Amino acid sequence: MKRRRIIQKTSAITTIRRETHEAAVRPLDAALIRRLFAFARPHARIRLIVFVAVIVRSIQLPILAAIIGAILGRLSQATTVTHLLIGAAAYLLFSLFTQLVFMYRIRYALIFGESVLHDLRRDMFRQLQRFPLQYFLDTRIGRLISRFTTDAEAIRMGVQDVLFVSLVQLGQMIVAAAVMAWCDWVLFLLIAAIAPFLWWQNYYFHRRLSTVHRAVQESFSRITATLAESVNGIRVTQGFARERINAGLFGELAADHATFNLDVAKASGLFIPLLEFNNQLFIACLLLAGGWRVLHGHTAIADLYQFIMMSGLFFQGIVGIGTQYNNALSSMAGAERVFRLLDSRPGWEDPPDAAPAVLSGRVEFRNVSFAYVADRPVLRHVSFTAEPGQTVALVGHTGSGKTTIINLVAKFFLPTCGDLLLDGRDIRTVTSESIHRQTALVLQQNFLFTGTVMENIRLGRAGATDAEVTASLRRLRCLDLIEALPNGLQTPVGEKGAGISLGQRQIICFARAMLVDPAILILDEATSAIDTVTERRIQDALAILLRGRTSFVVAHRLSTVRNADHVLVLERGAIIERGTHDTLLARNGVYANLYRQFVRTNSQSPGS
Repeated sequence: MKRRRIIQKTSAITTIRRETHEAAVRPLDAALIRRLFAFARPHARIRLIVFVAVIVRSIQLPILAAIIGAILGRLSQATTVTHLLIGAAAYLLFSLFTQLVFMYRIRYALIFGESVLHDLRRDMFRQLQRFPLQYFLDTRIGRLISRFTTDAEAIRMGVQDVLFVSLVQLGQMIVAAAVMAWCDWVLFLLIAAIAPFLWWQNYYFHRRLSTVHRAVQESFSRITATLAESVNGIRVTQGFARERINAGLFGELAADHATFNLDVAKASGLFIPLLEFNNQLFIACLLLAGGWRVLHGHTAIADLYQFIMMSGLFFQGIVGIGTQYNNALSSMAGAERVFRLLDSRPGWEDPPDAAPAVLSGRVEFRNVSFAYVADRPVLRHVSFTAEPGQTVALVGHTGSGKTTIINLVAKFFLPTCGDLLLDGRDIRTVTSESIHRQTALVLQQNFLFTGTVMENIRLGRAGATDAEVTASLRRLRCLDLIEALPNGLQTPVGEKGAGISLGQRQIICFARAMLVDPAILILDEATSAIDTVTERRIQDALAILLRGRTSFVVAHRLSTVRNADHVLVLERGAIIERGTHDTLLARNGVYANLYRQFVRTNSQSPGS
């Protein structure tokens, strides 16, 4: 056991480091940069303001250093208190102006970055809405969330910080270099000779630090994901007495995170003091060379003061650009993943000639087969017809293909082979939006969005009035159950329907379907979690709801399919029996056996 945990831990660490390395080595990509600038075009005015502020600030910083150098240089010459006061006042006033520009540069850079990020997230969300259901089955939810959070924030950093901060640093380096060359070109050549080494060292160390920091972020994301999963599954955890086991697994993740944090501490403890020492070493060399030239009359002490002040800005620019370059690599990695999502094409799309249709509800399967994974069919040569207003009940054990049939009817998937016709038209030629607007689903998991009960019922018809929402509940004869909530229809619904009973959640979902007034109604285990009394009330309402609509009912509780026009019994993706409830009982086959088992199991229930 211990050895297995060590292997799992080593594997997790290896995975984190591999993912971190892949994110860190993404090079600067001109195509990605152009695409990011394309998102910046709608915000050209703000971008221009930031660019102007950047240019002004890149000049201001060297001017401030020049003022200090001039004041210190004049102290060695004949000067007066008046000159000193004038110099200090000039420095103070110019500093205030510099801070004013800095404030607006920061403000508009943040606005610019947020604007670009807003557009990116909007387009990513729109892209997700276009994907068919298969995409979400194949993609881990954590990866999608990461695109909207970690990767998007990396792009924000690149847009609002990397570009503008680098321009400020580059501008002050150019101005500082020009002033240093004018003061003493020999000393400037010395600076130019050691600058590449300083830049390389800074780049190398910061890249190492960036790598270990990303490892910390990756391990922390694992901790947060595990914590969220543990909170959501706490009932199962306690029900199976897994508290100690889960605590041990979480402790290993926390230990991994602590290990990565120690790596950061070790790297920072080595690299940061070393970089600081190198800066001091270069200044010492500059003082030595500059002092020698002053003593031998090759340069004036005022010029040396000026030179030293400018060299600080010059070296600061080198360090700053090196740091921003590493941030740019992280931004490129985030941009690459975001644009990969934006460039992803759905597994299938409506053809250009697809057109909307007003459906009467006739559904025909002609020799339909379907496979989620190639060579592993879950439906085999299924054929049946549902006329408008008829109810089709789908019965069978778990995995027999019931849910797959309703997913095909709702056009969440397309048949692998065979024909699926709606009102005589191939489902591929009818737009998905048109089908979804005329189809209502009540699923086994009664999903409610955060909001109020009223907003959840109004989900399918955003423009429905309060009176229409109330009428849908009254038609179900369940209005009193919803009005019994603390605030009635305005009762807030918590995450995943928290605060609402299972029965009330299903009533809300039924009312949602009734409000849509669909041509096709799909009920997937719709009454599997309702108590007997509530089910009786909903069965009466369903009789009204089903009238005049083509309905597909999936249920293990066979009491919900007694009045169906067609009962299809499925096994391993094929229809093995079909008929009405009574004819199938008389046949004494698979359905009759299932029904007898149901009756025995529910012999004590009045509704069975």
